[in-house]
This record gives sequence, C-alpha cells and structure tokens, in this order.
Amino acid sequence: MTHGHEDHIGALPYIMKQLSVPVYGTRLTLGILEGRLKENGVDSGNLRAVSQGEIVSIGCFSVGFIRVNHSIPDSVGLSIKTPLGMIVHTGDFKFDYTPIDGKMTDFRKLADLGNKGVLVLLADSTNSEREGHTPSEKTVGLAFNREFQGASGRIIVATFSSNVHRIQQVIDMAVRYRRRVAILGRSMVNVVNISLELGYIHAPEGVIIDIEDIMNYPANKIVIITTGSQGEPMSALTRMALSDHRQVDIIQGDTVIISATPIPGNEKLVAKTVDNLLRLGAKVIYSRNAGIHVSGHASREELKLMHNLIRPKFFIPVHGELHHLFAHAQLAEELGMARDHILVGENGYIFEFTRERGKIIGRVNWGVVMVDGLGVGDVGNIVLRDRRQLSQDGILIVVITINRYTGKIVAGPDIVSRGFVYVRESEELMDGAKEKVTQALKHCAEEQILDWTTIKVNVKDALSQYLFDQTRRRPMILPIIMEV
Repeated sequence: MTHGHEDHIGALPYIMKQLSVPVYGTRLTLGILEGRLKENGVDSGNLRAVSQGEIVSIGCFSVGFIRVNHSIPDSVGLSIKTPLGMIVHTGDFKFDYTPIDGKMTDFRKLADLGNKGVLVLLADSTNSEREGHTPSEKTVGLAFNREFQGASGRIIVATFSSNVHRIQQVIDMAVRYRRRVAILGRSMVNVVNISLELGYIHAPEGVIIDIEDIMNYPANKIVIITTGSQGEPMSALTRMALSDHRQVDIIQGDTVIISATPIPGNEKLVAKTVDNLLRLGAKVIYSRNAGIHVSGHASREELKLMHNLIRPKFFIPVHGELHHLFAHAQLAEELGMARDHILVGENGYIFEFTRERGKIIGRVNWGVVMVDGLGVGDVGNIVLRDRRQLSQDGILIVVITINRYTGKIVAGPDIVSRGFVYVRESEELMDGAKEKVTQALKHCAEEQILDWTTIKVNVKDALSQYLFDQTRRRPMILPIIMEV
C-alpha cells in the first residue's frame, strides 16, 4: 500500500476475506487500514509494517519504499527490482519543498534509481493537465490564519478525514487563537485517534474536547473539524446544513471552511450544502481562490522533474481518467521519450516487458463490484437497471383473475401504482389502462392463448405502449395473473 487514502485501501477489507496474503505498508497506512478491517470483522494478522526507505524481499522481487509527499503522511512510492530490471511506481505524490512534517521527498533515492537504470516508470497522472507546480500544503496554513483571525464565532472546518496534515494545521491554528477543537464524523474521529496514538498528529493536552462539551465554551472559543467536504448526503456537514444533526446546529455567526475541491460529479452536492449553510446564517469559505485547499498531486512541472530524475526506458501513466493518462503520455513524449515506449492502458490491460520492448498483450475481466448491505457482488446490471427504472418512472402492478380453462376474466383487472401517478387524480388514465388490459386479454382468449407467460407479455406490451403515448413515461409493469 502506498498510502492511507480511502481510494487506495477501501477494497482491502473485501479482498482480505478471500486472499490470505501479506499486506505491506507504513505505520499510518496500516493503522487506518486496521480500523477498516475491524469494522468489517477481518483479521489484521497479515499486516506487515515497513518504514520509508526500507527494502523487503518478496519471492524473486525486492521492493523498496521511497518517501514521497502527498496530502497524508507516511506516503511512499515503490521501487520493484525484478530479474529483468527496475520498476518504479510513484504512488500518489507531489514535490512539496516545505512539508508540514518536515519530511521531503527522497530525491537522492529517486536520482540514484535513475542513475542505475529504470526499465518502467508508472507515475501519478491526476494533475497532468495542470500547468506549473502544485502549491505547498503549508500555504493552506496561511489561509487558515487569515480566516481564524477574522472569525467572531465558531469555526467549522470540513475536509477529508485522511488529510492528516490539514487536520494538524487546523489544530495549530486553534492553539494559536486559544480555541478548543471538537472532532465530528465517524471516519474523522477514527483517523484522528489513530494519528494521535501513532504520533502523526500533535495537540497540547486539553485542546481536543468531546463534541458533547462544545456547549460549555463560548462560540468564539470553538473549532469543529468535520467530514462532509464533498456534500455526501449522510455526512456530518450535510446534516448540519439541513438542521438534521443530533449534536450540532448551525447558528448565526458560524464560519464554515470547506477545505477541499469538489471531486468531479460532486459539484451539485457541494453547492447545495453551501446554499443551505448560507440560508442558516453561516459565513462559508469554499472558493479555490481563497487558498484553503491545495492538491496532493504533482502538476506538470513536477511530473517533468520526476521523469528527469528516473529517466525510464518505458513509461505507463497511471492514476487518473483516460484524458489525464493521455496528457501525461504527451508530456513524456515532449521530454524526448519515444512514442512506442509509452504505453497507455485502461483497467484490466496486461503489460508485458522484456529488456528491449514493452507491449500490451491482452486484457483480464474487470469491473465494478457493488457492495449492498451484507451482499458483495450480488447486485448486477439487471438489478441496477430495474432500480434505475423504478426510481425514474415507478411501477404499475396489474392484478387479473382468469378462468384456467376458458381464459375468461373472472375478476379485475385491478391496477396498483407506486411512484408512477397518484391514482385518485388520474382516474381517466387508469380507466384507459384497464380497458387496454381487457382488450389484450380478449385478444388472447379469441386466439385461444392459455399460456400465462404469453398472456403477460401481451398485457405488458399493450399497457406499456398506452402509458407511453399518454404520459411519455415507461414505468415498470408487473402483470400478476391468478387462476381459478
């Protein structure tokens, strides 16, 4: 494991239920992972803690853990010595020359690997379209200082629970302005407790208080660090914005700092949360221009430096959407790498290398595994399609009683609507639907069709076309036939 962010460790509780194999990572990474394993009832006996700079032998490979900077401490890249040559995987990284913990990327190790020769480089591509350098995490502290200085009431900071450096800076500002800090959100509480225990977060005694105790202090002496920076529906900040949180209500004079950039697709959720907070009288700081968030990923100038340090023979851009990978591939070509030595792949691609060449040789089965309640992987495309249809157009149930010998209608048709239309206000539509069902059944009787499956198909087709013509909607239709 290269670091402890959720998108890098979140699948492990499910994988480790099926594969009993060692899992290597640094202390903080494994500390966060161990909490996830306990939640899922998975044994953590296979976790193997390593230090930055350590090299471990695994079969015919030697794997080195290279210190890099990211938005979480204890992040590493990997050097994998194979019988054919060295492979370097950067992990998620950026070059931060003023890191919060004072531990800079191990440039000497990267340069040493480049001097000895690297067969393949796999490098983070998340910010490959962003020009220049990614600002240091320390610049966020300057923005926090400005906002803390001007806040007259409570300060609520929302960020990713695993952004330990950011949490440390909030605590530092709270100490500077003599405020107490309360932690809110299950994942935030877990990460902060683990980080305090392992020494990755430092707070003077008495600064961190229980969320239940915030009422014992004046508003201008409180800081709340919470989850919900992405507008997640069940997160603490979202529930506060909806006045639905059990412990904290937004009050006039609160300053809410959303210290994160919306992940693509979450923009509407974040905007809705901001609107709700403003409606309740809070001052909300959320703009990227406010300096309250910086990325943890390398921009183009840092990627160029990584390539020049490693000087690989072959290159595979990783970690990003396909357009990020292509942008990174173009950058490598601009730096002088031969186009046929740059391999852009997608999930499932198999890469094969010799000392002289590299190519894509095939693809393995891959896809999203849905977790639904206690079920893992038991929700497939058909079930998802049905749920989507139910959520969009609702369901219509048609109940008919038919004589099993003559095919004549004994009772019904009765129609039950859920999520489609309100029956009492759509009597004309429902009467027309019953008429269509009756006509379809008469047609089946005239044709002497007694097979229930065929009758259901005819009823469904007739009713579906009628409802679409009348409403331009396609509800799920379930004919239920009872026989006497």
